[in-house]
Amino acid sequence: MNELYELPEGWEWKKLKDTIEFSNKTVIIDNDDEYNCIGLEHIESNTGKLIDFKTSHGLDIKSSKVVFEKGMVLYSKLRPYLNKVWKAEFSGIATTEILPFKPFPDVLDSNYLAHYLRSNYFVQNAMNNISGARMPRITTRYLKNDALIPLPPLQEQKRIVAKLDALFEKIDKAIALHQKNMDEADAFMGSVLNDVFEEFSNRKTIALKEITSKIGSGSTPRGGQKSYKTEGISLIRSMNVHDTGFREKGLAFIDEEQAQKLNNVAIKENDVLLNITGASVARCCIVDNNYLPARVNQHVSILRLKDTMIPSFLHYYLISPFVKSELLLSSSGGATREAITKSMLEKFQVPLLSQNIQQKTVNYLDKISSHIERVKELQKEKMQHLKALKASILNQAFKGKL
Repeated sequence: MNELYELPEGWEWKKLKDTIEFSNKTVIIDNDDEYNCIGLEHIESNTGKLIDFKTSHGLDIKSSKVVFEKGMVLYSKLRPYLNKVWKAEFSGIATTEILPFKPFPDVLDSNYLAHYLRSNYFVQNAMNNISGARMPRITTRYLKNDALIPLPPLQEQKRIVAKLDALFEKIDKAIALHQKNMDEADAFMGSVLNDVFEEFSNRKTIALKEITSKIGSGSTPRGGQKSYKTEGISLIRSMNVHDTGFREKGLAFIDEEQAQKLNNVAIKENDVLLNITGASVARCCIVDNNYLPARVNQHVSILRLKDTMIPSFLHYYLISPFVKSELLLSSSGGATREAITKSMLEKFQVPLLSQNIQQKTVNYLDKISSHIERVKELQKEKMQHLKALKASILNQAFKGKL
């Protein structure tokens, strides 16, 4: 446990259990009713904002749920999400990964508690009291016996909350502005791509099948995620494939025996990877050679080009918004697809251009893309500084220095 720090006069360290009621009441679901059902996916990390929430019908709720009331503080007990904390704005039910806390109103302000549970000090202590290998979570024993909270008088708690809310509102607006700048940069790049490839719209086209030596996806090794290794041969999944490039986060690994069974989808240098199913369908990138040797699972297709087309040209073409929308639309009915079949890819038409024109196009787009990425990196840095500022302010608040 982290060392207790010295508190200002009038403050005291109190056990969390002496300031809240632990609510663990469950509910039997009636299939005819609708519920405010909260899961971890509905709580935004660090901010405590509710996102993508809608009421659920009883038929959609598959397991037992805990009951919460308006004003309770909902706390995630799973290790990756310990900073997901929400003060309930209404009554409802929550998944069992969430613990509802009911502060004693004459002792603890619920907003003060919510802010404290997100602080680095509390999160770090929670991380030191985790159990479970498959689903690591904070121990009930720690919360009910050992967890501490720095407690000023109730009026001081309310003053701190008001100050935090005012500061965070300003910081969040600045973060949102930087995010808007990043979104606009992406939109500008999309516009440039559309303009460039619009110039080739009257050129002769050729089916992707004719300019590729391979179009194919892989599979998940037997046993699924449980069979993945901590090191070995890379297994690239849809989460690794993004229009702006390959991302390492979530990269899986398999051993030699598993890889042998996927030899038909071994990735080679300059292969173009395309997501073909799910929410990320049609995201596309060129393989990062740093992660070779590698295989792909069933959600990613390998497009291996013959010498007639430059991989970067095809990548830019496939990620241009207009072309991407064409790829996503089915041939009948105009409905957006969540799957792209091998047959669709084989028939998909691309401009038939000389390598000289392809290379000039790639050079032009590379320059613009590089400039836009520098702009986005600057915005990301500023956002990270602002988020670090929020964390610093939060920690100072619970030391009585706000």
